[in-house]
Amino acid sequence: MTPVKHIVFDIGQVLIHYDPDVAFRSVIPDAAERKWFFDNVCTHDWNIEQDRGRKWADAEALLIADFPDREHHIRAFRQNWHQMITGSIDESVVIMRKLIADGHDVTMLTNFASDTLREAWERFPFLTESRGVTISGDIGLIKPDKAIYDHHVATFAVDPAATLFIDDSAKNVAGAQAAGWQSVQFINPETLRADLARLGVRI
Repeated sequence: MTPVKHIVFDIGQVLIHYDPDVAFRSVIPDAAERKWFFDNVCTHDWNIEQDRGRKWADAEALLIADFPDREHHIRAFRQNWHQMITGSIDESVVIMRKLIADGHDVTMLTNFASDTLREAWERFPFLTESRGVTISGDIGLIKPDKAIYDHHVATFAVDPAATLFIDDSAKNVAGAQAAGWQSVQFINPETLRADLARLGVRI
């Protein structure tokens, strides 16, 4: 296996916690109704299109046309977005900062809407400490499409075979591997430390 020269972090559920349910507990108090809402209205598939670059106003309009009685709840998704980021994953941040301090080439690759990531930067300055970040919402590409990994390679001049990608999603890990990268699925910081050590990255 090619020695790791470049380390690429995902952001959500690797460096920061993301939980839409938390933001909706006061909006839709009933747990079963909240689940129905996320399963049928503000779904993952709907939200990922904002990560691809769709504007929130357009996204809301699409849903309100189909669920006019849910307009307040639909608009609450963006309005309450800041509550969905419940905090940092501190030990992951420690690992990332140690890698940077030790001279490793660290970048980020994330499925994130352009505006909400910039809000996250304000709250979590460590998200700006790597050499750079590929933001899906800025370029109109999302993981696990091969094109976003290729875009990152071209932008940051990394060698795919020598690049390690860390992501919580098995699909995104597989996408990176299909693009010729090395990749591990993030489970928790302790497992990440073990994965790095196994791949010859000392921290």
